[in-house]
Amino acid sequence: MAELVTMPKLGFDMAEGTLVRWVKAEGESVNKGDVIAEIETDKATVEVESTHGGVMFRHVVEEETTLPVNAPIAVIANDGEEPSEDEIESLVSAAGGKPKKKKAESAKEEKGSKEEPEAKAKKESEPAEPAEKEEESGVTPAGGVRSSPLARRIAEDKDVNLKKVEGSGPRGRIVKQDIEEYLETMREEGREEEAEAVGKALQTVAGFAPSEVPEDEVLEMSRLRQAIGRRMQDSNQNFPHFYLTRSYRTGALMSLRKELNQLLPESDKLSVNDFIIKAVALALRQYPNLNASIEDEKHIRRHGHVNIGVAVAVEGGLMTVVVSDADQKPLRLIAREVREMAGRARDGKVKNEDIQGSTFSISNLGMFEIDDFAAIINPPEAAILAVGVVQKVPVVEGGELKVGSRMKATISADHRVTDGAEAAEFMQVLANYLEEPMRLLL
Repeated sequence: MAELVTMPKLGFDMAEGTLVRWVKAEGESVNKGDVIAEIETDKATVEVESTHGGVMFRHVVEEETTLPVNAPIAVIANDGEEPSEDEIESLVSAAGGKPKKKKAESAKEEKGSKEEPEAKAKKESEPAEPAEKEEESGVTPAGGVRSSPLARRIAEDKDVNLKKVEGSGPRGRIVKQDIEEYLETMREEGREEEAEAVGKALQTVAGFAPSEVPEDEVLEMSRLRQAIGRRMQDSNQNFPHFYLTRSYRTGALMSLRKELNQLLPESDKLSVNDFIIKAVALALRQYPNLNASIEDEKHIRRHGHVNIGVAVAVEGGLMTVVVSDADQKPLRLIAREVREMAGRARDGKVKNEDIQGSTFSISNLGMFEIDDFAAIINPPEAAILAVGVVQKVPVVEGGELKVGSRMKATISADHRVTDGAEAAEFMQVLANYLEEPMRLLL
C-alpha cells in the first residue's frame, strides 16, 4: 500500500518548513532511512529520511515550497505497485493537501483541452516565452538567479552578487557551498587589496574623518534570528529565572586533558567542553528536577534519559545540537558526536536527531575569553549552564598566594521546578567531577 510522507516537525516550536531540494526523484528506489529531501526550517537545512521503503511514486509539492507541519509532500509506493490517481488524491486530500499530477498526465490533459477562440488568438499574438521559464515554475529565484533560501541569506550578509556565482545544484541552483567557495576564491585573489584596505583603516584610527561614516542599514531578520528572538523572549518573560555562579578549580582537569590528548589522534582530541558535558550529565542523575521540562501549567516531566544540548554558533544565530544519553557515553564518543553534529550545523546539513530531545543545555563562551555570563533557559527545559573561560588567576591556598587554574559557571534555573538550595547542591556535585576528573573515566 502507498505511504504518505509529510512535512516533519523538527522541534517543538516549528510551525512550517520549506522544501528546498528533492534528493530522490520520482520513480527512484527508496530504502528506509534514505535521505529523500532537504527541508529548511527557522534553524537550519535538515535532511529528511524516509520511514518507508519502496519507490518514490509522486512528489506532491515542488522545490522551494513552504508548507505547514504535517502537510503531505510525497507518496512512496511499494515495489511494483501502481496506485491510481483516485488513490493518490484520496491519500493526499485526507492529509489536507492538494495532489500534484504527473507531468506526462498534466501535459496530456493540456494538449487534449480545447482553448477558447479569444484566448487562443491572444496566446498566438503574444511572443513565446523561453522554455527555461516554464521549467522554473514554482521557483522563486533571487534577482533572476536560482538559489536556496540559505544561500540567499548568506549572500545578503556577505554582500555577494548572486549573478557572479556559479551554482552546483539542480539546474544550476546556487547552494551554501557555492557561496563559500566563491568567497574563498575572492579572498585568495584579493589579498593585496584586502591588506591595502586594512592599512587605510589603520591610518584613519588616529584622525577620524566624519565624511567616511557609512550610511545606516536596515536589514531583514533571518528566520533563525526571528525564531531565537521568539523563544528567548517567551523564556525570559514567562520562566521565573534565578542564577547561581560558582568558580571551579580546573588544574587537574587541564592536566588530564593534556595527557589524554597525547594518546589520541588529532581528529579525536578532547575539548574542555567534552569534559563538562560528561560531568553535567553524571551530576544530573542525582538531581532529576534539573533534568526536567515544563509540560503545562500543572505538570513537570522528569526525563529518564540525560540528553545534553550544546549551543553551537552558526551563520546568523545559534543552534543547539544534542548528545543523547551523555551520562552513558565515554568522553571520546561525546567529543566525536559533538564535533560531527557541530560541523553539520555550520554546514546547514543537520539531521533531525541532531537537534531534538535535549533535557538540559550548556552554553560555553570560554573560547571567546568570556569570564562569566548568565544564559536564558532553552524552553521547555528547566535549566541551562553558562560556562566561561579556563584561565590562570591569583588564588590563596594554604594561606599562600599562588597562580591557579579556574573556570566560572552560572546555572540559570526555573523556580517553578527547583530552588536555590537544590541548584547549589547540583553545582557542588558538578565540582566533584570537574575538580577530580578521573571520576569521568570510571
